[in-house]
Amino acid sequence: MKSFIVAGGGEGIKAGLPSFNIPMISLSWETLSFIAPYASILAAIGLIESLMTLNLIDELTETHGRGNKECLAQGAANIINGFFGGMGGCAMIGQSIINIKSGGRGRLSGIVAALALLCFILFASTYIEMIPIAALVGVMFMVVIGTFAWNTFKILNQVPLADFLVILMVTVMTVIFDLAIAVVSGVIVASLVFSWENALRIRARKHTDEHGVKHYEIYGPLFFGSVGLFQTKFDVANDPDEVIINFKESKIMDQSAIEVINKVAERYQQNGKTIHLRHLSSDCVKLIKKADKICDVNVLEYPDYFVATNNYKEAVAKANG
Repeated sequence: MKSFIVAGGGEGIKAGLPSFNIPMISLSWETLSFIAPYASILAAIGLIESLMTLNLIDELTETHGRGNKECLAQGAANIINGFFGGMGGCAMIGQSIINIKSGGRGRLSGIVAALALLCFILFASTYIEMIPIAALVGVMFMVVIGTFAWNTFKILNQVPLADFLVILMVTVMTVIFDLAIAVVSGVIVASLVFSWENALRIRARKHTDEHGVKHYEIYGPLFFGSVGLFQTKFDVANDPDEVIINFKESKIMDQSAIEVINKVAERYQQNGKTIHLRHLSSDCVKLIKKADKICDVNVLEYPDYFVATNNYKEAVAKANG
């Protein structure tokens, strides 16, 4: 039985306590360039699986774990583990589910599991090796059946096509490559889809007030994906001499948005017209002021604002008697 279990001619799972040892490797650029890709992939896989396990455990126990604390603890433990000749590790979904299904809820359950595993390796390896591999495979199959999100198949015809394609792509890439590459690729594709959808949401409501000033009320985020559509909203040639762009329902997100605002302002100034920016948030004002100030920036926290035109000054003077 033992020779059947230990394929590859090893000595089984029996082992002794580890000893401290500093790895003797050459700290050269060639060594680091060889190690870095594998280390990065393994670290990414470990962090991703740990965070996925934490999220699953939170759902099962109706609690809220601390992802940052988990990542820091895992990194520190793996660094220390390396000085004792051990392999890097992370939170395991299968073992965690077994722990939860067995009634474990606190930190003590994890400590007991670790001590029990240590005792098995040190003192009970002979008896553990008597367990058929087929039985352990059956246990893992039951864990997979219990952890798989079967409700995914019920909502496939309800989720957007883009989300379905991302789910399918991540699943296939996980099987072909590894979890890290699959998750990173999925995040990139999902981000591109999100950017494309939000780029189409930029719009402008236009009206001209009694003083002959034209107002553009912008709706939606202004970022690199929506700058092209943003420029098409303005009729520079036919607009009056004074124009206000109201960003109360919008937000300037990046440097591309600043550049397109500058371009629009330049077009108005080249035609001898004045442009004003209104209702910018404080962070947007900081971005604008870092760029070349070619237009008036005025932050107002309330929805009613007034343009200092001659007609308006005369109207205010008459109203005040």
